[in-house]
Amino acid sequence: MSALKQALEAWGAQDIRMIKDRENVVHEVRVGGRPAALRLHRPGYQSKAAIRSELDWMAGLAAAGMRVPAPIPTLSGDTVADLGAGQIATVVTWVDGAPIGEGGVPLTGSKAEQVALYRKVGGELATLHNLTDQMTLPDGFDRHRWDIPGLLGDTPFWGKFWESPALSDEDRALVLRARAVAHNIATAFAKDGADFGLIHADALRENIFVHNGDLTLIDFDDAGFGFRIYDLAVMMTQNEDEPAADAIRDAAIAGYRAHRAFSDQAEALLPMFIMMRRFASMGWAVPRNPAESPAVREYAEKAVRAARAFLGA
Repeated sequence: MSALKQALEAWGAQDIRMIKDRENVVHEVRVGGRPAALRLHRPGYQSKAAIRSELDWMAGLAAAGMRVPAPIPTLSGDTVADLGAGQIATVVTWVDGAPIGEGGVPLTGSKAEQVALYRKVGGELATLHNLTDQMTLPDGFDRHRWDIPGLLGDTPFWGKFWESPALSDEDRALVLRARAVAHNIATAFAKDGADFGLIHADALRENIFVHNGDLTLIDFDDAGFGFRIYDLAVMMTQNEDEPAADAIRDAAIAGYRAHRAFSDQAEALLPMFIMMRRFASMGWAVPRNPAESPAVREYAEKAVRAARAFLGA
């Protein structure tokens, strides 16, 4: 029996269509007559315990009134279905609307509309962090860490980015130098009391839906414990080439500050954390693409540009 058929039976669901086949395979289904999203998780990325923890967090946020997908239990009452051979399935509530944009595609709308949108995005991330800090996580809660070892250590969570085959020897040396400098600065930042806790870690345009003016964060697959500034840095990686990039950044920070503290020190370090995301993405791309693929080269080029700007090289 296929994994999809097993999952449909576990939830008593009806398959409508496949809507995404990337990190996870996502299907639109109907459960109890209502639309929902069935996810077949990529084997080997997250453990069953980690996926259950992701859903526990989302359920807590939804219960606190935040617009996020909430887990739907199987017919037997579990939120996670183990289908064997490393395949895990989950189902979450359907989110109406459409993504606010797409990576690599210019943002739509006027500058004023873009600024207003990203002020809301900043506020949504602050709300996420605020509600999370008010939660008591269940025993056994297990998620990875976007901390200094997870981003810049010897075995980063998304891989040894400096080993990308797209890097020349000169560029690799540059990246390693920027990594060392960032490691020292981030260590001092952490010791100074940097805001740290559960983060979404993937607040890209595709993962922020808008419906009737309201925003909804989706896809918590990469969520873990990390620097709160990292959520803003991830968001900005898709906006750096926008004509209104500075205004978008300022609006997002203002929206965040309207709900939660964000220090001047953190604001000054935002470019460094954007670079750290570029490094992580460079590592992410390598095992998912052939060595000679354009994606591996493009992620490396973006990382090198960020490192050069960071070092003033």
